[in-house]
Order: sequence, then structure tokens, then C-alpha cells
Amino acid sequence: MDRATVERAALVALLRQPDLKWADAVHDAQESGSALGVLHRVVGRADTLLPDNRSVDSLIEAAVGDFAGWQAEGIAVRAFFDDDYPAQLRDIREMPPVLFARGELRPDARAIAVVGSREASVRGVEIASSVARSLALRGVTVVSGLARGIDTAAHQAALTAGGRTVAVIGTGVRRYYPTVNRPLQEHIAEVGLVLSQFWPDAAPTKQSFPMRNAVMSGYAAATVVIEAGERSGARIQARLALQHGRPVVLTSQVMQHDWARAFADRPGVHVAHGTMDLVEAVDAILDRSPAAAELEGFPEFASI
Repeated sequence: MDRATVERAALVALLRQPDLKWADAVHDAQESGSALGVLHRVVGRADTLLPDNRSVDSLIEAAVGDFAGWQAEGIAVRAFFDDDYPAQLRDIREMPPVLFARGELRPDARAIAVVGSREASVRGVEIASSVARSLALRGVTVVSGLARGIDTAAHQAALTAGGRTVAVIGTGVRRYYPTVNRPLQEHIAEVGLVLSQFWPDAAPTKQSFPMRNAVMSGYAAATVVIEAGERSGARIQARLALQHGRPVVLTSQVMQHDWARAFADRPGVHVAHGTMDLVEAVDAILDRSPAAAELEGFPEFASI
């Protein structure tokens, strides 16, 4: 096996260790420049009466076997040190150590997240569709979370316009949530990209969707919030986007809520009145946004 395969397998094996936090695994791998080296230190380290007889070789072999199975299903796996790992995600505190993808992984420097409520109004769906269509026709990648309501409308409008759309999901890529969106998820995997930070068989949980919102915010150059109540995941994403240094665009539709009015005066937030105003705001954001950088910040892994 080449070094890249071994390092990727070692990282997956590390992430499967029950007593090791993912953030700690990434930090240690970054510091040492080798996930394999960290795995050698971790295996057998547990303070127990009985020795841990697992071998690094067996853990690597198991991970490589999983890779083969995932690849056979059309599931790509990318570690944070891989050249084609989305560079923009390395900027965020919640950077996933690994990503599972179905579809075409490519630089998406011109990507905008369009999000909103699952219980969308008719007007909200119309706005989301109009915005996503306008962005797609400008060659902008439309990113959303494949949820009911606004997300579904944004994905469908981008596809209808012949544009690229990326679905960042809160389950594993073998799962379909909601189940009604299975055909849409399959179609996006064929012509766009379905992306997940969770193991391929992972079921939806209460925690997985805010985690998904963090990755969606990091992936996109900005977040557009169409509709979002006080407890909406889209509100969470707006907050995370500002923490990530990503601009947020709020529609007049969402300004009926207290949280949106409180956000409106924050640096990096733009309130758009109408689709054209929104698209102009997005154009200005993209003009100021640097293109996705090549692999940087991980020189130890650069030769992998």
C-alpha cells in the first residue's frame, strides 16, 4: 500500500477507537504529521488489567477493507490531509477529520448555502426556488441540507436550472432522511455531490443536524437564510457562519423573527429586499471571496 492509503486507513482506525475524541485524533495527527504514528501510540495504551492485543496491522487491514467496500458502492472517502479535501473546511473549528462523498468532489469556491425552515410557507418555497435558480444560472453552486421545505426547493430549483448543487446531510450517505427525498438524493449524487461527515450507516440524531449545519456553513462562501423560526437549524447555521467569518444574507421574509432582527446589525449580515437585491449581495460577496486554496497549513502531510 502507498503511504496515502496507509495514512487514510490509520486515521479511520483512530476515529474508531472508543475512548479517543475525534478532535484529539486530528490534533495529534496534525502535530506529529502522521496518523499512523498516533495509531501506534494509542493502540494498547489503555490502562486495563488485560493487555490490548489488537495490532496496528489488523486495524489498518480492516480499514482498507472498508475502503474497498465503500469504493465499490461509489462512496469516496477523503481525509483532512488529502489534496482534494474541501480546502474551505480547513478554516473552521469543526473541520471533519474525514468526509464521505457520493458524486463529484471538486473545488467549490463559488458556493452559496440556501437554507430555511422544514415547515416552509408557500412564499418561502417560491423565494428559495427563485434564489437558487438565479444563483445556478450564474454558475454558483447551491448548497443545502436536503431537508424538507426550503432545502428541497433550493436543490430542485438548482437542478432544474442545470446548475450544480451540493447536499450536506446529517446522516450517513447510505441513509435517506427524509425518506421522501431518496430520489432527490440519488439524483444529486449522480449530477452533483452528496457530502457527509458521518459513518456511511449513521442514523439521524439530535446532534447530527447542528453538526451538519457547521459543515455546510464552512463549505459555502456565505449563507442565505430564506425562512427560519427561533429554534430552526437555519438560525443555528447563521450563527455558525458568522463565527466562521462567512457572510450571512437574510431575506425580508425572515425578518419577522426577533433573532433575525437581532442579527441584522451584526457585521457581515446583509438584509435583502427581493431576489435581485439578494443576488447582487451574493455577487458582491463572491467578488470579495478568495478562491479555494491549495492544500496548506498541513506541510507534514503535503507529500502524501
